[in-house]
Amino acid sequence: MAAFLNTLVFGIYPYIALAVLALGSIIRYDREPYTWRSGSSQLLRRRQLVMGSVLFHLGVLIVFFGHLVGLLTPIQLFDLVGISHTFKQILAIVVGGVAGGFALVGATLLAHRRLFDPRIRASSSFGDNAIILLLWLQLALGLATIPISLNHLDGHEMVTFMAWAQGIFTFDFAASSYIAGAHPIFKLHLFLGLTIFLVFPFTRLVHMLSVPLRYFWRPGYQIVRSRRPAQAGRMQRPAE
Repeated sequence: MAAFLNTLVFGIYPYIALAVLALGSIIRYDREPYTWRSGSSQLLRRRQLVMGSVLFHLGVLIVFFGHLVGLLTPIQLFDLVGISHTFKQILAIVVGGVAGGFALVGATLLAHRRLFDPRIRASSSFGDNAIILLLWLQLALGLATIPISLNHLDGHEMVTFMAWAQGIFTFDFAASSYIAGAHPIFKLHLFLGLTIFLVFPFTRLVHMLSVPLRYFWRPGYQIVRSRRPAQAGRMQRPAE
């Protein structure tokens, strides 16, 4: 039974979550484009929003891309450039710990603001409240893995998670077996991360996909409205 659940959660569930993430985002953008936004409530408790948002987004971006590079970069590439597994493990602990701490503080401020301000709570949906709590829990679980990782500075455990993640994207059907013996906190962290991918298209998180890349090469000026001919807006003086 344990082997079956491990295969179900870490061998099959990842494909379900990623498929819903991709297809759900496309369908929502096509059918409900006007809901594709963050739904900001910045006019209420703005100072707490700005502080929490900056800390949260800064930390989450570092953590996300750190996981992306750390898990999906081929192990052979690290070996080729001479980056040892121990150094990679320590780097992940230090950078991930600092960035995760920032993100957790930011998420705490945002959750407190959304749940304990009556005006903001009244305008928040169930999904708004649920996703910030899921993100908070995920960040807390990520930080909780640090003491365990400190006992495995040889980097072997990290290599197993790299093999699992890369196995999912290369359709290695034995990928789930690579982390069968991982610590339960790591498994819960992975499961919750996959669940966030699953619910992603149905929450305000979709605004993350709307990065305004064209901003960097837009013209130096913007035309707000066309200029009317000089005479069009003038009133003619009556003849004397």
